[in-house]
Amino acid sequence: MKICDRPEFKSKKPPLTFRENDLVLNAVKKMSKENYGSVVITDNKKIVKGIVTERDLMKRLLNNGMNPKTTKLKQIMTSPVKLADKDDELVIWLRQMSNERFRHVPVVDKSGKLINIMSQGDFVSYTWPNLLYQVKELAKEGYPRVNQVAIILLGVLFYTLVLMYAFETLGN
Repeated sequence: MKICDRPEFKSKKPPLTFRENDLVLNAVKKMSKENYGSVVITDNKKIVKGIVTERDLMKRLLNNGMNPKTTKLKQIMTSPVKLADKDDELVIWLRQMSNERFRHVPVVDKSGKLINIMSQGDFVSYTWPNLLYQVKELAKEGYPRVNQVAIILLGVLFYTLVLMYAFETLGN
């Protein structure tokens, strides 16, 4: 499945964008008000220059004792940024985000202009129906009907535990 085929891609609010010289405090206020986990730093042509995530705020701003009232976003942003194309395969990005421990990927068009941002949570929601379908099909093939429900529930429980462990690990 392509990124652009996800319902989240079409229904999401536009990403929060700021310029490199904007103050961190302004971005934090907007992130808090709008409930965003990141802001994308762009130029006046919407070309991505960097990204500032909650993790950047913690590790680069707070951990270094920087003042959000005087610190510019360019001082703490992650750059260069990994960028996805809207026609990229979703599973490839889900795997890469998990392996490389990042949770937000800006999505750009062919000219490099920002069109959206997808989070790991947006991608994970894709895997639930697929996982349940696969468990159900496997259960049909080799197990009596009574065990199908138990196997599906165990599969969901196992997957939930794996996700909880992954998110706990990513958060650290």
